Amino acid sequence: MASTLGAAEVLVASNRGPVSYVVGDGDDGATIEAKRGGGGLVSALSVVEDKLWVCAALTDGDRAAVGRGISEPGVRMLDIDADVHADAYNGIANSVLWFVHHMLYQTPLEPSFGPEFRRQWASYEAYNRAFAEALAEEAAPGATVVVQDYHLALVPGMLRELRDDLRIGHFSHTPWAPVDYFRMLPDDIAEQLLKGMLGADRLAFLTRRWADAFTDCCTRILGGTSGTRIGVHGLGADADFLRERAGRADVEERLAALREQVGADRKVIVRVDRTELSKNIVRGLRAYELLLETRPELIENVVHVAFAYPSRQDLSVYRDYTDEVSRVAESINSRFGTPGWTPVVLHVKDDFARSLAAYRLADVALVNPIRDGMNLVAKEVPVVSDEGCVLVLSREAGAFEELGEDALVVNPYDISATSAALAAALDMEGDERAERTKRLAAAGTALPPGQWFLDQLEALRA
Repeated sequence: MASTLGAAEVLVASNRGPVSYVVGDGDDGATIEAKRGGGGLVSALSVVEDKLWVCAALTDGDRAAVGRGISEPGVRMLDIDADVHADAYNGIANSVLWFVHHMLYQTPLEPSFGPEFRRQWASYEAYNRAFAEALAEEAAPGATVVVQDYHLALVPGMLRELRDDLRIGHFSHTPWAPVDYFRMLPDDIAEQLLKGMLGADRLAFLTRRWADAFTDCCTRILGGTSGTRIGVHGLGADADFLRERAGRADVEERLAALREQVGADRKVIVRVDRTELSKNIVRGLRAYELLLETRPELIENVVHVAFAYPSRQDLSVYRDYTDEVSRVAESINSRFGTPGWTPVVLHVKDDFARSLAAYRLADVALVNPIRDGMNLVAKEVPVVSDEGCVLVLSREAGAFEELGEDALVVNPYDISATSAALAAALDMEGDERAERTKRLAAAGTALPPGQWFLDQLEALRA
């Protein structure tokens, strides 16, 4: 068997990889162009150069590249059947596991686990098995494998059956559901998920709260964690990158455009989110609307800059939510707006440079998720804010564990309390705001992405 083993000493597995492919029209027919990805995970993993990243082919361009044998050094892309991937990713990962861990179900009507769920679950198993088999094939004897997130919860157990010599870790980027909510899943599926995770030598979570919830599920459902170690690594913002990137010309251009759009001498409340159901954007807008109702002196003196970038638009519930965000923003502007003042400046087209410009402009940052594994926006805004900002933060964000002491903390369901927190943030004196910002930035960058990953590797090998 040894002769069939691969040579990779460090392997990472995730649904999305560090590269994607686009099909274009070249002189000799269709060309395929590789595009490197960004984001926190890519940044974090860049500290280990000699690694293999196993990921899924997500687009037609990705599948075309795999079909032609095109690949990037250090990346193995799996061409999993598109229908299997759709069932596993949209049907199970994003429509079941995400909803469970973020406690998003409207329980009088959902969930309802019948034959269609079982069919999609078989695809989720097949999807995870494809990753396990690829990792088993590529890993050198005694290699270290770190599996990422809820898309691949079954991989540790499957990989353990194939390669007992490996050191296997799994990191959860989402919350973990409390046991009573987790048990909405069919009993056999709940057990299978937990046992799949426990195939790892070590499991890691963003906060102690999520780690404890997982342990509680294992204790109540399985009788324990079977010797698997549990750890916590609170991913922080990359301060050096953010400060450098926020000073570039494209950010300065967008900052000037935003300042013109907002108007002179107005306070600015900023939020930057994807329109995921867990982000609670609509209640945030309602809290701002209530602020204008209860503090009429703020009319024409404050602007809510809201960036709500569309997410998972192939799912109808997300399309409906995105539409509702736009509808509520338009309603507020129609109700309160004047010829010289737009109360809500809403942008729905993703633009990282414009997000950084908004960070710099913010007097107040609103981060009010229903539930969030961490929330890096809460950590990023204080790092680059030009004049210092007040953070209004949901107690249900993972970032609350590290930032709660210097934020104005809110119950995300309580729009009256959120509105009052926004008012208090706008009223805060400059000296206090500056001190809070300094402490928030220090706490939010305490474990930068590269160190976050290295700490996991060291703990897994211990």
